[in-house]
Amino acid sequence: MPTPATMRTSIQHSLGGPEVLEIITVARPEPRPNEILVRVHAAGLNPTDFKHRAAKRFVEDPPFTLGWDVSGVVEAVGVGVARFTVGDEVIAMLPYPYGHGSHADYVSAPARLFVTKPASVDHVQAGALPLVSLTAWQALVEYADVQPGQRVLIHAAAGGVGHVAVQIAKARGAYVIGTASAAKHDFLRSLGADETIDYQTQDFAELAHDIDVVLDTLGGEIGLRSLRTLRPGGIVVSIVPLGSDDFYRDADELGVRAVRMLVDSSRSNLVSIAELVDAGKLRATIAATFPLEHLADAHRLGETGRTAGKIVITMV
Repeated sequence: MPTPATMRTSIQHSLGGPEVLEIITVARPEPRPNEILVRVHAAGLNPTDFKHRAAKRFVEDPPFTLGWDVSGVVEAVGVGVARFTVGDEVIAMLPYPYGHGSHADYVSAPARLFVTKPASVDHVQAGALPLVSLTAWQALVEYADVQPGQRVLIHAAAGGVGHVAVQIAKARGAYVIGTASAAKHDFLRSLGADETIDYQTQDFAELAHDIDVVLDTLGGEIGLRSLRTLRPGGIVVSIVPLGSDDFYRDADELGVRAVRMLVDSSRSNLVSIAELVDAGKLRATIAATFPLEHLADAHRLGETGRTAGKIVITMV
């Protein structure tokens, strides 16, 4: 079947609530040299999508199409691409933050970003993983170098990044403590968490001690207070890149480390993640799926903050 000349895509012409999102028909892109054209089957929806939709952050002014996760099938290859052929199933995270655009029927992007989709999962599962798993991997493995037996505290452990981070930390042999509302504690234990803390009724800073690594997914006072749960030489890695300089100053005074990070596209990291998936050590929990035409509804659900796991947008 020939590739259609047009495609559906989400677009917003202004910042605001979910109502600013539109689904329109545009010309389908062509792959440039070293790029592949991918028919998107599924793409995760992440909190960064809500935030960029609503307020000026890292990306350009509207109009724009959001979405960084991709799971799909190669439709065409550009000049010079040797790694993939038409029909290959692939996944990727488009370059963060400026490579957004996966909430559409097709994306054309550099072939170097993509890896073969894990064979053990479908496109919905695969499309949920790239951004959150790369975030968790880079925080826990690249920055914190989690080792067997270390004590790891993960904030918002039932969320998109958090529930993947629990599994990655367990795969590294860590003892994992997760914060979440009490209703999500059984879910965390099913992922392998060794201890749970109800952030609504308990103070993590009083209960968590001798921690080697904290993954801070919330920022603000949470990151600052987390520093005091660490053993000497421990580290807090925050995925909230902006905040008070007190974070670094307090870390120095306490003899611990503090890192703020943004996720980055990495083929080698994604290969390692795909291996964990196919080894049965990592799965995304799917909170809900929405077809592209109901993208605004997906944003509304995501912004409630009540879901466990990931929301995924489906195009096929």
